[in-house]
Amino acid sequence: MEKAPVDAEMIQLLTPEGKRVEHPDYPLEITSEDLRGLYRDMALTRRFDTEATALQRQGELGLWASLLGQEAAQIGSGRATRQEDYIFPCYREHGVAWTRGIDPLQLMGLYRGSSNGGWDPNENNFHLYTLVIGPPLLHATGYAMGVMRDGADMAVLSYFGDGASSQGDVAEAFTFATVNNAPVVFFCQNNQYAISTPTRRQTQHPISRRSAGWGFPGVRVDGNDVLACLAVTRYALDRARRGEGPMLIEAFTYRMAPHATSDDPTRYRDEAERAAWQRKDPIERLHRYLTESGQADEAFFDAVADEGEKLAHHVREGVRAMPDPPLTDLFDHVYAEEHAVVEEERAEFLAFQASLEAENPGGTTRYR
Repeated sequence: MEKAPVDAEMIQLLTPEGKRVEHPDYPLEITSEDLRGLYRDMALTRRFDTEATALQRQGELGLWASLLGQEAAQIGSGRATRQEDYIFPCYREHGVAWTRGIDPLQLMGLYRGSSNGGWDPNENNFHLYTLVIGPPLLHATGYAMGVMRDGADMAVLSYFGDGASSQGDVAEAFTFATVNNAPVVFFCQNNQYAISTPTRRQTQHPISRRSAGWGFPGVRVDGNDVLACLAVTRYALDRARRGEGPMLIEAFTYRMAPHATSDDPTRYRDEAERAAWQRKDPIERLHRYLTESGQADEAFFDAVADEGEKLAHHVREGVRAMPDPPLTDLFDHVYAEEHAVVEEERAEFLAFQASLEAENPGGTTRYR
């Protein structure tokens, strides 16, 4: 096993060429079974993510935010948690959801508009998605402060992106976390673009260095290296449980897909950049390592591919079978009590709906 440079700024345990290296601060002992499990997690997550994108293009989902290229960051960090730990995602953490036992269909119900969340966060200690960037860190910090006061043996993990790092909510979360010594880990997936704004327009230094201003450690990890993400996140969570306070992890990765299915990335990034990152593909590098080290054979990879097709079928049929929610649900639960303006808007909508049905008697009126 090769030695990685001790002074390397970015933590790496598996090179893009599929070579295993060591790091003195983040050792990782892992079995062949666990390695194969990580590969399976990433491959299946990519498969249902790809299927969701296709379903959106077919009009079955209103929107989809793909994680393509970020599988290692999400699977590695997700598998570093214990069941009792609590996770606060943003809106792209489909791989983390997978590690917590969330059915991908529950994620897609939100993007189809069939539900406002889709799962009970207390069943899996995985909070509902938050489509506004930044606030999950505040939620996580508050939860971690409660955990600390309860004396619970657990940690809290919160996700955000490079774009969210410029939000005031993130700075506020850092402040509350450090002055309260809260057991929370902040995991930034720096995928290089906040929609169309490149990271260089937001900072001239690694995001991981920002924690120094608040007095807690930060580290940059190769976000396409599932082993490094696993080892560093496990270290940070263990540290939090020991009462040593917050830590920031910047997973340096790349969003291979558009920001969401409404985005056209060709307008702000060139293909050469994407091709360079393609050579660092997180799944391919683990495939190489497993193959060259003799820890997996073609039968294993074929079995995972077959399982992926079954999962895609499950997702495809499940999404198409989801009922459309009553459109008047838009007006429910806006306020705790009845509100005159909302009721007026509901009446106007019902009148509009009736006019469409009158124009198309016996037909089906859809709003997509």
